Amino acid sequence: MQINIPTEKLAGNGKKLINRISDLKKLPRWVILTAILVSVLLIGLIIYLKWPKPAPPVYPTVQAEPLMVEDVEIYVEYAGKIKARQHVEIRARVEGYLERMFFEEGGYVEKNELLYSIDPKLYRARVEKASAQLKKDKALMQKAERDLQRIRPLYEQNAASQLDLDNAIAAYEAAQAEVVMSEADLAQAEIALSYTEVRSPISGFISESSADIGTLVGPGGKSLLATVVNSDTVEVNFSMTGLDYLKSKERNVNLGKRIEDRKWNPYVTITIADNREYPIKGMVDFADPKVDPNTGTFSVRAQMPNPDHILLPGQLTKVRLLMDVYENAIVIPSKALVIEKGGAYVFVLRKDDIVEKRFVELGPEVANKFVIERGLGADEMIIVEGFHKLSHGMRVDPVEDIEYEK
Repeated sequence: MQINIPTEKLAGNGKKLINRISDLKKLPRWVILTAILVSVLLIGLIIYLKWPKPAPPVYPTVQAEPLMVEDVEIYVEYAGKIKARQHVEIRARVEGYLERMFFEEGGYVEKNELLYSIDPKLYRARVEKASAQLKKDKALMQKAERDLQRIRPLYEQNAASQLDLDNAIAAYEAAQAEVVMSEADLAQAEIALSYTEVRSPISGFISESSADIGTLVGPGGKSLLATVVNSDTVEVNFSMTGLDYLKSKERNVNLGKRIEDRKWNPYVTITIADNREYPIKGMVDFADPKVDPNTGTFSVRAQMPNPDHILLPGQLTKVRLLMDVYENAIVIPSKALVIEKGGAYVFVLRKDDIVEKRFVELGPEVANKFVIERGLGADEMIIVEGFHKLSHGMRVDPVEDIEYEK
């Protein structure tokens, strides 16, 4: 398509444009320069406003936590065996037929409580015989004393010889000796008679009777009658290695000895039959001063209160012994630690959100926490999550809690 514009119209517009340019030329130069400068500034402002802004820097997101300072308890575990503190066998000390039993099997008996009676007839007769012999010997001693009292004045008056006096003295002294012997025989017979009543030497639970009524008991028969066990307090026996003993000495822990000026002393906790922890703690009161050359271990004993008689003598148990306490120790979660051939390190968060790779010296690990012996201060922050892609000197974006896809 062709558009035809009249020549006269184009000529008129051109003349108008030429006239306007001519009018501009008549303006002062500073006005023209000002207008140009304003135009340039407006164009620059428009370009600046519409120019795409650069994206802000993105820093790695990490989780930081302050260091923990706490007392760390160090335990070691052993296999142990429970033993009654007192375990007494009740035996017949004189021979005779068992007449009566005065206790309930499996029940609790008190100290000096009557348990059995043995036929006492023979032993009562021996007491009576010894008593009679004592009376006879005392009578003979009194006669010998009177004879001596009669001979002594006669000897002083030369009416009796020295031989008569010596015989009287010897007879009196022999009578005295006979009395002493008879008193001992009587005491022995009375003791034997008392043994016909078998009493409990301690308080505790008594076992099933080992002898029936009518059984001949004593040295010539069945001597073991029953067993009494006092388990109000039990002993927990276990064995430690020489290496554990050496470590305890390095930390100034003397097993079996209490140190009054220390906040803690070695104690044990044990498990009961269903693997639950027994609620009462026991104290170590003995450590064998020698090592068994066959096993390389030495025996350790702890006293454990047993007021409800939950612990049974002979029962096997797991023993946890408090071997040491690191007081006011710096601890970190195991997950915050990187261990490699050159050592172990963590990332420390500075106040300007810059991380620092810090090598540390490790102590023992307890409950997924490591004790830090050297390398960290108590007032510092460490990275516990998100540190796997960090490097020394990198800036990070710390948050309180973050979640990672597994």
